[in-house]
Amino acid sequence: MEPINPGPEKYGHDDDGQAPRSRPPRDPLTADLGQHTPALARTVQLVSGDFLLTVNPVDGSEIEACPPGERPQRPTKFSATERAELARAAQPPVPPGPAQPRLPLLERQEERERLVRLLARGRSVRLTGPAGSGRTSLLEAVAEDCADLAPDGVVRLSGYRRTASDLLHDLFAAVYNAPLHRPERDELLELVHGIGAVVVLDDVEIGGGALDELLDATPECAFLIAATPDVPAPSTDSLLEEVFLSGLDRSGGLELLERAVGRVLTEEESNWAGDLWFESEGLPLRFMQAGALLRHRDQMQADEDAFDEFGVFQDAPVDVPVDAPFDTGVGHDVPLPSLAEGAAPAALLASRLSEWARATLRFAVALGGEVPHQTHLPALVDDTHADAALAELANCALVSPVGSRYRLAAGVQAQLEAAGYADGLEEQARTAARHYTWWAGHPSVTPERVCAEADAVLAALTVLVPLTTPPLDEQDESIAVQLARTAAPAFAGGLHWSAWERALRAGAEASRLADDVGEQAYFHHELGILALCDGQLDRARAELEASIGLRGALADKRGTVAGRRALALVADRSGAVLPGGRTAAGEEVPDARHEESASPPGGVPAAFGLPAPAGEASTLVTNRVEPGLASKRVSVAGRLVSGTRRNLVAAGAGALLAAVLGTVVTLGATSNNNNDTPSEKVGVNPSASQGGQDDSLGADKAKKGGGSDTGVVTVPTDPGPDGTYGTSDDPTPPAGTSRQPSDNPTGTKSGGGTSTSPSKSASTSPSKSPSPTPSKSTSPSSSTSPTGSTTSPSPSASPTPSTTPTTSNSASGPASSIPASTTAGAPQSSAASVPASSGAAGSPGGSVI
Repeated sequence: MEPINPGPEKYGHDDDGQAPRSRPPRDPLTADLGQHTPALARTVQLVSGDFLLTVNPVDGSEIEACPPGERPQRPTKFSATERAELARAAQPPVPPGPAQPRLPLLERQEERERLVRLLARGRSVRLTGPAGSGRTSLLEAVAEDCADLAPDGVVRLSGYRRTASDLLHDLFAAVYNAPLHRPERDELLELVHGIGAVVVLDDVEIGGGALDELLDATPECAFLIAATPDVPAPSTDSLLEEVFLSGLDRSGGLELLERAVGRVLTEEESNWAGDLWFESEGLPLRFMQAGALLRHRDQMQADEDAFDEFGVFQDAPVDVPVDAPFDTGVGHDVPLPSLAEGAAPAALLASRLSEWARATLRFAVALGGEVPHQTHLPALVDDTHADAALAELANCALVSPVGSRYRLAAGVQAQLEAAGYADGLEEQARTAARHYTWWAGHPSVTPERVCAEADAVLAALTVLVPLTTPPLDEQDESIAVQLARTAAPAFAGGLHWSAWERALRAGAEASRLADDVGEQAYFHHELGILALCDGQLDRARAELEASIGLRGALADKRGTVAGRRALALVADRSGAVLPGGRTAAGEEVPDARHEESASPPGGVPAAFGLPAPAGEASTLVTNRVEPGLASKRVSVAGRLVSGTRRNLVAAGAGALLAAVLGTVVTLGATSNNNNDTPSEKVGVNPSASQGGQDDSLGADKAKKGGGSDTGVVTVPTDPGPDGTYGTSDDPTPPAGTSRQPSDNPTGTKSGGGTSTSPSKSASTSPSKSPSPTPSKSTSPSSSTSPTGSTTSPSPSASPTPSTTPTTSNSASGPASSIPASTTAGAPQSSAASVPASSGAAGSPGGSVI
């Protein structure tokens, strides 16, 4: 039954006239006691540069190259109406209760007109003044005067704890309509380059080169920047105009105090205000706080006890004027605050506030000065009226607006800590952390709302992370880890990535202190994803490998797969090759093996190598080396192929072409049908490759087994995914190979239905052999077997051992080598093609085993 619009269920029956027995009671008071369907994990899919990022709070974010169909269109700018709506939403919330009168801007007309003139001419200005000098009020007045100066209007930004890159992204989000899109650096600079607006930047914390970077990236914008004197100054060659803001003079301070109190000051109060002006150097904030003290004094003097003398329901004497000052003896005489209390009034003002207002101040002190949003105060303070505390604090000038939220005013934090408001700081921070953990993880809370409370959440983490200890019970989890685990995905989905990084680093440290390996793996994975999106490939590789190692120890299969996929993407972007489909940590990456372009294990085809001498085809024989030595030992041809996956198609087509051409040349070179002795078939350039265990060169050994020991190597039959061939038991030979049985028992040609690999080493006569010994010498063959290649057994039905001893000079002549096909998820195998006449190492007489 709906609580507002009840239907037939109100009367205890549905359409059939009977209430269903399976339906639980719908009493609103006991609705939370029933069983609820568990809420689904909140995932956000966004585009960051060339990546499609899926923020997964369960197993870790997933990242992939953005498909063409998922790429957003070029962002468009907001209209004037939309900009005005966004500007209103970016303002700090209005405190509940009656609206307070806005105090005028006193003694700032000259600075206001100068700032408007400079901005109208397109000049950028830096307004420097101490905290509490009224910089924010002056910026608001100037922004109203410059509303029609620029085509993109006025953009208000907060520089509190923001870097130059953060401000560029904030400016982009304020002008362009691009939901769930975070452009990469080059695209961002191109887009902000076309923004023409008056940018009002308050509470900036950057200077020097960082500020120059912001100004250079936005040449069409005029900046009005407000900063305190302790912020680094701009560079010497900066084009910023400097405007300094000082305090009010004595008359201005007295006028501001009278407007804050709402009446004319007495002579005693004027003297007290003069001493306060000298002590505070004319800062407007001190006079506003002093006005709050005088209002509280008036309220205390106007208490109902002041009328006890005449009776509550009786009229006051006629001879007492209505507007008589309170120090004339009528009523209670409350003394003025001392000069010290007027210069540091936070403790005295707080003592005269309500209980929930003081509780809010305690939370603000525990959170480093951050005041929680007024909607959170009833839950934090455990009082339904606690949302009115913000109005009390704002009327007393104990808080000041910073962007879209409030912070404790300048100097209030130290004054309250001295007054004992920091007692129980840890417990206050834990209460805030528990509340924000529940709130940030609720499905109804959008990531943008969580980002608005980012500073309060991060402040709670700052307090709790150093206090984290290993839990005594397995069920007891660290509150800091829970808060970081819940808030970090929301920061990522809300595109507040500086807060995302801070939350991840805080969570990684807290999980390390809590000995929570699973959470450590999650935070390292997310840090790797963030670094990959920012283009920091070395950091991304380190973080992802650390995450994979931790998840491997926990047998977290799903998390490990997500980490390996991200690591394969890092390797692809950096141009690195994963040897054997493995990471630097030794983990196998089956999903990445077929995606990366690496040199074939059997060598690079001659089509990609150096040109061979006339009349001879060449094959570049390589050996797999360690990644650190690849740049020294891999040849030029190997480097041509071992790149990113963009070379995959070209490499496969070239390998296929080389295999076909090599087969044609081999058939032409070995087409002699005479029955000469096998020794005359031996060439001077047998197939050779560099061994992996020694420095010698020798003939490729045939793998034993499979019912054949003839040494005949089968030819790959099917092209693999990379365009090369792999061995197969399929009797169908590739195009260009012969299936005719051979009468030669030595195995120099195909026999028994098998096909020989295309060899570029042609047979020579004994008279042309450089060997000084006869062709029928029984001396052992000098060729050695390579260890870097593996041969597949021949499917021949019967062995054909050679009985004639031959002599073979081992030479470094090239022989065609066809790389084996590489399949995802299976170990790589290589089938080297060698002439059957080459002797196996270690066999007497060079006979083929």
